[in-house]
Amino acid sequence: MTTAIRRAAGSSYFRNPWPALWAMMVGFFMIMLDSTVVAIANPTIMAQLRIGYATVVWVTSAYLLAYAVPMLVAGRLGDRFGPKNLYLIGLGVFTVASLGCGLSSGAGMLIAARVVQGVGAGLLTPQTLSTITWIFPAHRRGVALGAWGTVASVASLVGPLAGGALVDSMGWEWIFFVNVPVGVIGLILAAYLIPALPHHPHRFDWFGVGLSGAGMFLIVFGLQQGQSANWQPWIWAVIVGGIGFVSLFVYWQARNAREPLIPLEVFNDRNFSLSNLGIAIIAFAGTGMMLPVTFYAQAVCGLSPTHTAVLFAPTAIVGGVLAPFVGMIIDRSHPLCVLGFGFSVLAIAMTWLLCEMAPGTPIWRLVLPFIALGVAGAFVWSPLTVTATRNLRPHLAGASSGVFNAVRQLGAVLGSASMAAFMTSRIAAEMPGGVDALTGPAGQDATVLQLPEFVREPFAAAMSQSMLLPAFVALFGIVAALFLVDFTGAAVAKEPLPESDGDADDDDYVEYILRREPEEDCDTQPLRASRPAAAAASRSGAGGPLAVSWSTSARGMPPGPPGRRAWQADTESTAPSAL
Repeated sequence: MTTAIRRAAGSSYFRNPWPALWAMMVGFFMIMLDSTVVAIANPTIMAQLRIGYATVVWVTSAYLLAYAVPMLVAGRLGDRFGPKNLYLIGLGVFTVASLGCGLSSGAGMLIAARVVQGVGAGLLTPQTLSTITWIFPAHRRGVALGAWGTVASVASLVGPLAGGALVDSMGWEWIFFVNVPVGVIGLILAAYLIPALPHHPHRFDWFGVGLSGAGMFLIVFGLQQGQSANWQPWIWAVIVGGIGFVSLFVYWQARNAREPLIPLEVFNDRNFSLSNLGIAIIAFAGTGMMLPVTFYAQAVCGLSPTHTAVLFAPTAIVGGVLAPFVGMIIDRSHPLCVLGFGFSVLAIAMTWLLCEMAPGTPIWRLVLPFIALGVAGAFVWSPLTVTATRNLRPHLAGASSGVFNAVRQLGAVLGSASMAAFMTSRIAAEMPGGVDALTGPAGQDATVLQLPEFVREPFAAAMSQSMLLPAFVALFGIVAALFLVDFTGAAVAKEPLPESDGDADDDDYVEYILRREPEEDCDTQPLRASRPAAAAASRSGAGGPLAVSWSTSARGMPPGPPGRRAWQADTESTAPSAL
């Protein structure tokens, strides 16, 4: 690990980390693009493959489930083999699987390819946040994550528009084929621009992976198939079994002190715990709302996939414009104010939208709540990420980002599964007797894309009522925000600087030396920070040939031009270092 730190410490990536960030954003952009593209194409996939609603939901849920499970271990894999290597593997798997999705001739093959896609995405995504944690200092991380949020918003805008145009002009297969050239470009950029960061060995909790995967699959399967199976006892047994596996997983993580899949120490930070709850809530609400809104726009309003995508555009545009500014605000503000406002607007916007979802509603009246959703997204997505990662130590970056992203995907897959059950129940309650809309292969072209006039009103009512679920869940985000604590200066307050002797600098800057406490296992030694004078006495002990100094300002700004961070290696020191 010392060699890796020496190589990274002298690298220009820490002086200018932005090229590495933008290279990573290519893969992240493609993943976000793919999620929104498929949402727009669902009605067309149903019609052309002649499958029912319960089956087409698996095209989304299988991807989300396969996305969530490996992220728990992907962070650890990134720590072990390097974030760059895992990013390249994940992007390669995702690209090849996208080709398989486009070549699918039936629902089974498509769902299987989507599972492989999800695995690739699950390997890739945690590496983006862990790399940001490594290459950006805490006081600049908000801007970096604001850019991360902007990329997500742009993908949310481009995805539906590109997907709608591709579905209308070339067919739904091309929403997957388009990933192939983007993936190849992303692989080339990542190979040259992403730095090789420090890594260290890990033992992997494969038993924990199995428990978590089995638990989530059983819960999602029970929720999605419950309505079509009339909630028979075996469905409840499946759900209870899934809850049991999840409970056993939590118990195992508490007992497995050597190398748990989820290091429970990360939850000692209240903001990290509440941010995980918040990200699950907005992922649940955002994924859940896509289904009823898409079917309402195409089946009730008669919009094409392209026009449906344009309907979602204001959300992405507003979110993308506001994300960088919100990133700067969150660095200076209490997270309660930012996130409390964001979740409040989210609940109001979803309630507003469900009230407008009627057959005779003009399209311009639907645009206004979509603008409000964009404001809400800007004040929730990036601020949650900043709040979660602000106080993370670098050695926990991989595991913590894996947990955060896994929880986000878990919220998304539960949102998809719960909406499948709730939406199907509302359709059954509102549709006239004898009309089988969206639940069977017969007559899909008529019932999905061209609803008869006499069923448009009850179908619109069913879609509107389905929006009650994400609107209600958004309220829990407001509750979570109320318990956040201010992180302004929190890190300094928790770990005060050690006392220095008279040789210490008396200017505005404080210099730190990263050193190891002497232990038998060098791979698990914690990094400590001290002033050079305080650390000088320890340099006479055994240690490696490298001293790493990190200069930072006592006022919270680094020396030199604003925003610059100096991380240099002192390889000419005659005294051995304690690192």
